[in-house]
Amino acid sequence: MSTSAFTTAIAQARDLLRWRSPLRTELWAARLCAGLEQGGAEEFVRELVASDTTEARLTLAALIGVDGAPLARVGTGERLGGDGGAAEDGGSVQGGGSYADDEGSGGEGLGAWAEAGREAVRALPGWVARMGQVTCEGAWYGKADRYGQQTLAALHFCYHDGKEPHVLVVGIDQVNGGLAVDALVDEVKFLDDLRLDPAEPGVVAGRMLDAFELTERVMGAMVADTFPSVRPFALGRALAVPHPVRPAPDDVVSTFRRLPGVPGAEEAFEKLVEFVGDRPLWWSPARVSQFLTSWLPREAILSQEAIAAMPEVVRAWSRSSGDHREVLERVETEAPLLAGLMADESLAGLGKRIALSRLRVEGDQP
Repeated sequence: MSTSAFTTAIAQARDLLRWRSPLRTELWAARLCAGLEQGGAEEFVRELVASDTTEARLTLAALIGVDGAPLARVGTGERLGGDGGAAEDGGSVQGGGSYADDEGSGGEGLGAWAEAGREAVRALPGWVARMGQVTCEGAWYGKADRYGQQTLAALHFCYHDGKEPHVLVVGIDQVNGGLAVDALVDEVKFLDDLRLDPAEPGVVAGRMLDAFELTERVMGAMVADTFPSVRPFALGRALAVPHPVRPAPDDVVSTFRRLPGVPGAEEAFEKLVEFVGDRPLWWSPARVSQFLTSWLPREAILSQEAIAAMPEVVRAWSRSSGDHREVLERVETEAPLLAGLMADESLAGLGKRIALSRLRVEGDQP
């Protein structure tokens, strides 16, 4: 980060000192962290420590509070400073991790700047110590669009003094495996337009953390332009929820109660569950076609009863997944083809062919 960027950050910190808003300051620090990922982090931190102004101290305090060390890769989930520093009002700097004594980063090492950040919290006004000191007040989860190709995970937070309530919403791409692709922070009333279902905070936080981790692992993952600047804040908030559940379960399958009472329905439903996997909210006309005309013939070995029951099972699942006319029409179009496709062994994948051969050797398959 260049000297001009440092000057800009100091000017912004001066404005934030007048606002006295932990939330604004944390969001600003998240944007700084995103910029530090592009390089110049060590120089920037050195300038902050050397400056020793109130604005520089606020910047250090904000950076350590949002995401630990900007000299380390943001988004790893690791935190700085095992015990944190004592704050004026009894709070502490967010932290806990293994970076504090890293001498390999050059210069004074991360321990020096981290301690400078903790000292800054103690020296600054009491509102600074409230950064990161939040309580989760509720959680929601559901579809972001008609077919659930993207889902939304939402967490509602307040600071420990009850001020600045806010909601974090993370968009999770179901089509590409569950990547976190977007995030925003807004007023709690923003939830009114989302039509999400209430959920357990630990489960929703777990879904967020799973999605963040997957995005980190996928090189070149396509995310919203604004996502990198919110990600450090969003990660910190998800980590602030007690006891996040990972991997996060989804009760869509376990609460399904519309299984038709026909022979083979349970066997058919087991294959449907295997297909939807951990993304059961995603159900579109294209996914119906993929399941009935591609995945089942390629992967599944089913009894004749299960093949006959499958159209009814898929219809029931489609009704519970939004009851969309175009989805049910696709079922009616594709279902009559299923028996013929299942009988065509040239469509079977390698795993299915091997399994069929073993069954025939054992005498369990014609």
